[in-house]
Amino acid sequence: MFSSLLSIPQAVLLGIVEGITEFLPVSSTGHLLVVGELIGFGTGSSSAAADTYSIAIQFGAILAVLLLYRSRVWSAMKGLVGADADGRAFLIRLVVAFLPAAVIGLLAGDAMKSALFGPIPVTIAWLVGGVVLVQWKPTEGTLALHEMPIRAAIIIGCAQSLALWPGVSRSLVTLIAALAVGLSMSAAIEFSFILGLITLSSATALDVTKNGNELVDQFGVLAPSVGLVFAFVTAVIAVKWMVGYLESHSLRVFGWYRLAIGAVAVVLLATNVL
Repeated sequence: MFSSLLSIPQAVLLGIVEGITEFLPVSSTGHLLVVGELIGFGTGSSSAAADTYSIAIQFGAILAVLLLYRSRVWSAMKGLVGADADGRAFLIRLVVAFLPAAVIGLLAGDAMKSALFGPIPVTIAWLVGGVVLVQWKPTEGTLALHEMPIRAAIIIGCAQSLALWPGVSRSLVTLIAALAVGLSMSAAIEFSFILGLITLSSATALDVTKNGNELVDQFGVLAPSVGLVFAFVTAVIAVKWMVGYLESHSLRVFGWYRLAIGAVAVVLLATNVL
């Protein structure tokens, strides 16, 4: 068992877990919570700093998406100054989709975290999400990103709010919503990932601004930086794999995975390991 402080091996492990799971529809928050419990990370006086680290480490995955989708992000930035019509339309839809979760998170995020941030709510979310993905048979749409109506962005944004329940997975609910409103699989993936870029960047910046000093006081700079690097590298690999996989496969494999990891969590809870 590791100590409560963040060691280099812990940082590497948590970085890998974050990078692999952040943009896959399996819930990075749930994985980090359970893995943290299993290795004894974030206990005692370092628990608050550990919560901040679990959010700050998302920056590695954010950089991965920024790298892989840099052309789309650049198009949106040109749209901001009126130099790219499609980029402007895309940016408007991103902002619209971002707002519901942002507002709910600011108003009720702390209360929801206090009530739901634990192994039991995560396990329930894993299992429910698994059943949904295994049973759901979506009809893939044909809409490209710049063709998406505003109401579709609102629906996707409201769906993203469900991910405030730990274990639900932001990627899962935004992908399901994007496909349900008629986006093609490639467009749904791209919108989900870049929406995540904005959402996660905002959450990371807010938490690090508030609690960054405590994070550094408890864990220093080296170990968190190592975790961030591993999160970045593994997120690049995971995102590229997922995009290629979903070109010819459905989301069902992630449903089976969620059911399996949920079953493991049930056993760990029943045996008081969690």
